[in-house]
Amino acid sequence: MRYPKLAWATSVCALIGLAACGAPKQPDVAESRNDAAAPLVASPDVDAPPQTAAPVNVATAAAAPQPLSCAADIGATAAAERVKLCRNVSPATHPPCNAANSCALIENEIARSCALFDGKGDPMPGCDPAPKSVAAAIAVVQRYYAAINARDYGTAWAQWGDDGAPNQTLQGFQAGFANTRSTRVTIGKVEPGSAGAGSIYQTVPVTVDSQLQNGTVQRFAGDYVVRRVNDVEGASPGQLRWHIGQATLKAVPAP
Repeated sequence: MRYPKLAWATSVCALIGLAACGAPKQPDVAESRNDAAAPLVASPDVDAPPQTAAPVNVATAAAAPQPLSCAADIGATAAAERVKLCRNVSPATHPPCNAANSCALIENEIARSCALFDGKGDPMPGCDPAPKSVAAAIAVVQRYYAAINARDYGTAWAQWGDDGAPNQTLQGFQAGFANTRSTRVTIGKVEPGSAGAGSIYQTVPVTVDSQLQNGTVQRFAGDYVVRRVNDVEGASPGQLRWHIGQATLKAVPAP
């Protein structure tokens, strides 16, 4: 059975970092994948390469704009506390636990490390929310927009999983935000998730307010579907933690 392809609105494409969407046929529909033939519940992606070391800040490698530092974002004292927690839980030799990095990158390393050791002995102090919880799934979406606002596109891209956004290079993903000044995400009422084919899926309803560089304000509403592999043998650490699997947003009247 083939599923119809969905077209995107150009503004929504930019919002989720999809720069090469093409001419939309339905101007208020957004879908994260270029090919919507796959059903929502899919087989676990256990063939992807495992993530065994701390993720590289690929935004810097791709010559992205300098991300907003965590110290500048939330203040030196609060940033120092996040860095301390990051260093306490991260197993990496050179973890990205530095107040000069974005808060999103630091939080991503904390989440990655907590998920890596989840279920192996007593829970590590500071691993809150619990790595398999619904709150942790919601945190992925919140971290995604925090990274975008900090111009840390590498960390935002990584919220889609080890391989980043589907059918996207990091450069293309970053280009999708060229005209975006800021975004703010509001999480709606979250219902219990579902399971199938070895994975767990959690729908996260959102309202996103976006301001473009020219001052135009836009609002979008829809859902992110966050997924993780459900302890399938052979799954990588990156697959066992929550990551964005799909996004469906549409433009709604701005306030």
